[in-house]
Amino acid sequence: MVSGILAVGLAFWTAVPASAATPLFIGWTGLLPPLPTAYTPADVQECTDGDPRCVDATIAHMQVRYDPLAASCDHNAVFALTYLRTTEEYRRVAAQPGFFQDVSYVNTEDAVFAAYYFHAYDSWRAGGGTEVPAAWRIAFDAAAGRRLAGAGNILLGMNAHVNRDLPFVLASLGLVSADGRSRKPDHDKVNVMLNQVVDPLLREAADRFDPSIDNIATPLGLSYTVLMQLLVTWRETAWRNAERLVNAPTAEARARVEREIETAAAVTATTLRTVYSVPGLLPLGQDRNVYCMARS
Repeated sequence: MVSGILAVGLAFWTAVPASAATPLFIGWTGLLPPLPTAYTPADVQECTDGDPRCVDATIAHMQVRYDPLAASCDHNAVFALTYLRTTEEYRRVAAQPGFFQDVSYVNTEDAVFAAYYFHAYDSWRAGGGTEVPAAWRIAFDAAAGRRLAGAGNILLGMNAHVNRDLPFVLASLGLVSADGRSRKPDHDKVNVMLNQVVDPLLREAADRFDPSIDNIATPLGLSYTVLMQLLVTWRETAWRNAERLVNAPTAEARARVEREIETAAAVTATTLRTVYSVPGLLPLGQDRNVYCMARS
């Protein structure tokens, strides 16, 4: 279903100012209305007031975590850098008046979302076993084992965080405001922000860690736009899965949706791990542990 929607959506281009630094963006998810969902108060601990200082604190926490990974050329540094730069860009656009309808809500989401990543990584480092979601376990294990090209490490992290974590984050925050307005327009606006940051962060990751990251768009070398649409599709699926969680009529029905989310993210992780461990997809003459990564 989502692939069919994506095919239709390719005909629609969001009006983002064209510049050398900002690729054109296909904003098809904004054409898709949210499903009717009742208001539920947020059930979170992080940044409950949505203060912008929460974003600064999250960035500082990410920097502290990233620095030793980068210094040791740990392969987990690749996704850590990706997430750090994305959050820095979020801070920039969130400060623009009118970019988001409810910036306090999105600030809270930013903090809660990051907490899921921190918890998964810390649990994995502590040998958490089944406590670590399968998609994250596959991602962290692959990085620790130096099994993939850098692009694979980024995509594994993105998959675990978006396909696995994001539905639970959105459901915990609630999908509509107290006055009944859907949060989906702000969810879709995040895609515009991502379109501004993905290309430069990939270039930085390629320069710092693995030059093959610059060819991340897809394993077959398709366009940057196709890569962005993969991410946008994952985010749209996350929203729809959050709707399924919130609208589940019984605890048993919700548990079934939760299992389906976990399974789908794990299957995608397994596929990405397989694809990005194939030597033929790496740059000619290079193995999967190059440059900074080779010294880890």
